[in-house]
Amino acid sequence: MSDSFFAYLSRMRYIDRWGLMRNTFQENIQEHSHAVAVLAHALAVIGREKFGSTVDPNEAAVAGLYHDAPEILTGDLPTPVKYDNPAIKDAYKAVERVAADKLLSMLPPELAPSFAPYVREELEPELLAVVKAADKLAAYLKCVEELKAGNDEFRQAAQQTRAALEKMGLPALDYFLERFLPAFHLTLDELR
Repeated sequence: MSDSFFAYLSRMRYIDRWGLMRNTFQENIQEHSHAVAVLAHALAVIGREKFGSTVDPNEAAVAGLYHDAPEILTGDLPTPVKYDNPAIKDAYKAVERVAADKLLSMLPPELAPSFAPYVREELEPELLAVVKAADKLAAYLKCVEELKAGNDEFRQAAQQTRAALEKMGLPALDYFLERFLPAFHLTLDELR
């Protein structure tokens, strides 16, 4: 049905992440998308102010908000499943494209082109790199929170995700990891 795009987006809160992991607290794709938007904005600001990047922080935030929108229709396929096999990865990418197009068909035709680049993740390479880094960073921060809560289930995921972050080669991300990440390991009282 046309004009149901935003009603579908509001259902992001019902799609849980980390389906194969025992969670101390559940995270859904709406919460995750908000975290990615905040982190993408931060990385773009750091990139612009510290490293001369031309990525627009506001556009990075919008891209972060919509980056997982197709999962409203597909659900969240766990990373170990999604990336374990090239055939599964390619098939899932095709399913995500169909889901993105289905979501966009729920908008009036004159509005769909404004949302399409974000829902389909058809972004300029530098902007896409920032959003991908923010997505991976949000996953790592979830691992940190779970480990702080005593959930050792996330130990290996934290190690693998941290290694992936360090390999990204994004100066703004490296800056964030050096300057801001240590505070995520503190308790509320220690943050004061």
